[in-house]
Amino acid sequence: MRAAPPGRRRSPTAAFLDDLAGRGKEPLLKSASGTLRFDLRDGDRIEHWAVKIEKGDVNISRSRAHADAVVRLDRSTFDGMTSGTVNATAALLRGDLDVTGDLGLVMLFQRVFPGPPG
Repeated sequence: MRAAPPGRRRSPTAAFLDDLAGRGKEPLLKSASGTLRFDLRDGDRIEHWAVKIEKGDVNISRSRAHADAVVRLDRSTFDGMTSGTVNATAALLRGDLDVTGDLGLVMLFQRVFPGPPG
């Protein structure tokens, strides 16, 4: 896992994706194969995260490469999804996410987000 620079905490997004990549095979994604790219807006900056899934094996990179599904959203919304304070499906229905491509892959992936705290 990546350590945060001295004096800075890792974001919920980085912590979640590092943990997911370190799990090896993710049983909740055993029926999924494809590539997702999350484009996270933070002011004028866009942060890219690519998630490649092969029948539960997950690889994460910081890539802008082509993906089967691209999800564009604010960084704060994704941080909430990765910490369990924002429901991914509800965010999609509210229009907080813009999905291009394979919506089914996005819906499968949302299974790995944590539930509400407590």
